[in-house]
Amino acid sequence: MQLYYSPGACSMAPHIVAREAGHAFDLVKVNIPEKKTADGGDFWKINPKGYVPALQLDDGNVLTEVAIICQYLADQKPDSGLVPRFGTLERYREMEWLNFAATEVHKQIGALFNPKLTPEMKEVQLGVIERRLNALEKMLEGRPYAMGERFTVADAYLFTVLNWAPMHKIDLGKWPNIKAYVARVAARPKVQETLRVEGLHK
Repeated sequence: MQLYYSPGACSMAPHIVAREAGHAFDLVKVNIPEKKTADGGDFWKINPKGYVPALQLDDGNVLTEVAIICQYLADQKPDSGLVPRFGTLERYREMEWLNFAATEVHKQIGALFNPKLTPEMKEVQLGVIERRLNALEKMLEGRPYAMGERFTVADAYLFTVLNWAPMHKIDLGKWPNIKAYVARVAARPKVQETLRVEGLHK
């Protein structure tokens, strides 16, 4: 199994999940602007969408999209407790969190990476992000993790994209629950291990 990643990108979420679940896997670094793998391979051939993450299974199948890869990795190791069982309401709550992380946190903060964003567009985008983080602040009230007491794949995803906030000078101190949550997830040994391997350890 090979996980195609770029340091600090959204591919860090499945990287964390793979380590938390105890998978054996190889990491393949991708140069996103050039669409090349570390050994010079053509990344377009792995993922026609051109972005990370991509997970190549031992049988040659390739999975893409953060939330899907995270759920797949967790489902292969059900004892890890990283996702609730299929068919339970909790599983749909988990999917609800993943969807929120993907569409309302990842895509909103991620939009700030666009170098062509005008000051006016950036101001509008920061307003959207503030509203989403206000909601997330309430959603995390009294919860150590997204789903409650147990760390799940949703936390790997949320942590990864919230980790981009300092790059855009978004002060998470305005949202104490979120700030404490990010610190809590960051302190997990497997998360620390992931940060080290990706060269992001502070």
